[in-house]
Amino acid sequence: MGHQDHDEIHPVPGPLEDSRLGRSSDGHSSTEPPDGELAAAACAGDESAFEILFERHRRRVGIIAGRFFQKQEEIEDVVQECFTKAYFALAGFSDEREGSLAAWLSRIAFNICYDELRKRRRRPESGIGELTAEELQTVGRLCAESSDESIESATVSRDLANKLLSRLSAEDRVVLVLLEVEGLSVAEIGKAMSWSSSKVKIRVFRARSELRRLLEKFL
Repeated sequence: MGHQDHDEIHPVPGPLEDSRLGRSSDGHSSTEPPDGELAAAACAGDESAFEILFERHRRRVGIIAGRFFQKQEEIEDVVQECFTKAYFALAGFSDEREGSLAAWLSRIAFNICYDELRKRRRRPESGIGELTAEELQTVGRLCAESSDESIESATVSRDLANKLLSRLSAEDRVVLVLLEVEGLSVAEIGKAMSWSSSKVKIRVFRARSELRRLLEKFL
């Protein structure tokens, strides 16, 4: 695809309106062509049009990858795979069916991250760092101060989240990030992951229960 020479993508969350699946804008000025027009041009063989789409949306995809992976090369791998898949699937994209191109790319990125997490679970466990004394104090404070509905959200937005979430299953980790960090509804999560609403609700309940059990384990 020829995009590996671009600047590194740092997973720094942007404003809420730019981070939620299906609610992000194209991120371009009124004088620039919209995503739909660029997608059509790319399908017609205009590689520069796809390059513009890449530049326009790569930061968002990098943010998504940064929810799950910490190493820069891992984030870059997700970005490259996402846009490679998007390039070959672009002819089948429909804004009426899929929503915005940004939302479509986000769904591709989340599913790539989910698949990679599942692969890692099938491999021998790599050493996961133990919580430091300071992190243990933070966990204890969260459990003491947080309500049932906010404790998961408070946890996944802190630095120790990576150590805690890495101990969850791929399904639990993805659903918590989509629900608590991305702020998606059950219906939106179902659409993003191709899960039924009932499966999402069950997975949310199990993920919250497992995270709470994990938190209590360290107290």
